[in-house]
Amino acid sequence: MEGVTVVDHPLVQHKLTLMRDKETSTAGFRQLLREISLLLTYEVTRDLKLTARRIETPLEAMTAPILEGKKLVFASILRAGNGLLEGMLDLVPSARVAHIGIYRDPQTLEPHEYFFKAPHDLSDRVVIVVDPMLATANSASAAIEKLKERGAKDIRFVCLLAAPEGIERFRKAQPGIPVFTAAIDDYLNDHGYIVPGLGDAGDRLYGTK
Repeated sequence: MEGVTVVDHPLVQHKLTLMRDKETSTAGFRQLLREISLLLTYEVTRDLKLTARRIETPLEAMTAPILEGKKLVFASILRAGNGLLEGMLDLVPSARVAHIGIYRDPQTLEPHEYFFKAPHDLSDRVVIVVDPMLATANSASAAIEKLKERGAKDIRFVCLLAAPEGIERFRKAQPGIPVFTAAIDDYLNDHGYIVPGLGDAGDRLYGTK
């Protein structure tokens, strides 16, 4: 699909299969999500700009590549987004963090915001929005609108699973924003869950129902 990158690395697919298994424990699910987020971050940051810096190695001076510009911002859609966030911060510990609290009404599936906290200088930073699921795309789109209001311009969305319906709605609501996912599943059911999916990511991550 246009604007969507499926990260089909064998390690990503292997870990995703283990996460789908209903017998995987809460601890196992949490660890796998943390591990898979490292691999997804590798892909979404592949085109970050580099500059050069003069340094001294133990043997001699050299000009070496280093990231150019301001530090990244990881924007986590609470609560399940934090499962991806933790692994991403392992890889990029200096990144700034935004938290966006949005819950989905179980009847209407519409998003309701209850918390928003983000760095003020988003206009010059790459902002990577994270949420394990792109299902209806309502929460993802609402979160991105809040970030745009704060000045964000270079925005990318990372998820673990996406539904075809969610991608279609996201592309219409947020054209030009790239999506990175580990898999595109079959469909969205009447309750707004991705099928075959892996259940409720937040519940499996934190051991709740």
